[in-house]
Amino acid sequence: MSPSASAPRYTVPGLGLDEGRQVIDLLTLRLHALNDLALTLKHIHWNVVGPHFIAVHEMLDPQTAAVREMADSAAERISALGGEPHGTPGALVAERTWDDYSVGRADAIAHLGALDLVYTGIIEDHRRAVQEAGGIDPITEDLLIEHLRGLEQFQWFVRAHLESGSGSLSNAGATTEEQAARRAAPQKAAAERTPAKKTALPPAAKKTVKRAAKKTTASKRTTR
Repeated sequence: MSPSASAPRYTVPGLGLDEGRQVIDLLTLRLHALNDLALTLKHIHWNVVGPHFIAVHEMLDPQTAAVREMADSAAERISALGGEPHGTPGALVAERTWDDYSVGRADAIAHLGALDLVYTGIIEDHRRAVQEAGGIDPITEDLLIEHLRGLEQFQWFVRAHLESGSGSLSNAGATTEEQAARRAAPQKAAAERTPAKKTALPPAAKKTVKRAAKKTTASKRTTR
């Protein structure tokens, strides 16, 4: 469902009402995307586990705070243009064009593999919005460009955990969040699928175990 196309009753000087409506609609989806991203970052913050837990857990809070500020600036721009920003969960779910983040409790690196795809999606949509806004309202264009500076830096932080020494990303080629998570932490996933091997005992140890078993059996027989 797309945002309402109704024209505002007024807008900023230099823009027509129809132009104001176009920019409001553009910013409405950006507002939903930023609010959704902030919630997703907190979801990951609460659900990371594993040896990289504390590094990732603490990295995400500043990103969440910055994304919330981006959402605030988008909402205030909508108001300045004569529109009505909708920040309720119902409006977000009804008007967004994507599904909920799909990874629950998981290894920190697996989450980062999935989060990289989330950042890619929002950055690509922000870039398209920049191009569209540029022909109508340079102020909104500048606002979205400023968002992109932060979003692309945050994705760099995420990708630094996924990059190999040769410069390739462990989740490269993944098209879903679950697939990206598996590719980012393949060793952990393989370990969870593979049962632990029994350690073979040396011959001397086997004899000791057998003697102990015989004594235990004899003891049980005499006390029964």
